[in-house]
Amino acid sequence: MLTNIDRLFVITGGPGSGKTTLINALAARGLTVMPEGARAIIQQQVATGGTALPWSNRLAFAELMLEWDVRAYQAALELDGPVIFDRGIPDALGYLELCGLPVPPHFEEAAQKHRYPRRVVVAPLWEAIFTQDRERKQSLEEARATYPAMVDIYSRLGYELLPLPLATVEERVAIVRSIIE
Repeated sequence: MLTNIDRLFVITGGPGSGKTTLINALAARGLTVMPEGARAIIQQQVATGGTALPWSNRLAFAELMLEWDVRAYQAALELDGPVIFDRGIPDALGYLELCGLPVPPHFEEAAQKHRYPRRVVVAPLWEAIFTQDRERKQSLEEARATYPAMVDIYSRLGYELLPLPLATVEERVAIVRSIIE
């Protein structure tokens, strides 16, 4: 018998890993997805003149990411069937550590309280598809550092990581579907 959290699946990884393309492909096939908050937060902050941005106030940005991820987690528990997350709550902790910032205790508490199933899909950097844009301003070097940061935080929290190969979207969709089923 599946519990509510047994239906939750996280795909994590750094920028330029094809993660969001995979999430969008899964959504196009009728699966329920929870989008990543970072882009939406950046767009909202820019539109309102806010400063909670990764290039001006990383801690405030991380706080908004944590709030987004907790809301998404709570909303997913109310849904039926599998729900796939474009990043999970531990990503906010990994982001702070990646930035060399202290992790406030409530970040750790949120990651412990809002658990996902043990297996988490992790997408490695794929340099051939890495790009920058108005919201993604990380350098390739930062993107390279993000993957091990996510691997480290999820591992420390007791998750088993399932690395995605650098493969076509269709192949990645098949892999994720096999994990869900």
